[in-house]
Amino acid sequence: MATDAQIESEIQAKGLTAPRVTPQQIEDTIAAQYTFTAYNALGDGVPRVDELKLLTIAVLVLKNGFTVTGESACASPENFDAELGAKIAVQNAKAKIWPLEGYLLKSKLSINTEVKFATGSCWRKPGSASASLRRRCANCSR
Repeated sequence: MATDAQIESEIQAKGLTAPRVTPQQIEDTIAAQYTFTAYNALGDGVPRVDELKLLTIAVLVLKNGFTVTGESACASPENFDAELGAKIAVQNAKAKIWPLEGYLLKSKLSINTEVKFATGSCWRKPGSASASLRRRCANCSR
């Protein structure tokens, strides 16, 4: 499986320059990062089972205050490695940021399109779904 950095290199090598979410943007959204086992996360007086020592949780706090989580579970206690579990949990949490940032980018790109409408350059195609969902264009009656 290709890493984010490898995919980014391929995108750049192919000269794909349209707006997109980049690995650096994902990193830049993170304000704080926490990793811990489920066992250690439980408060005093909460019953604990040893299996919770095998579940690593990552919490990423994004710069806007939103949080995403990732997890890593080890089936065999003999294979548990705290550092590796934390890396996998963080990677899984970062994977959840991609669709959020993609949605944000698409929203920003849509706003640019809507600005054209507001300034009198109708961008809607006749009969398109967007034409029926928004008010009629005063300039072209669509």
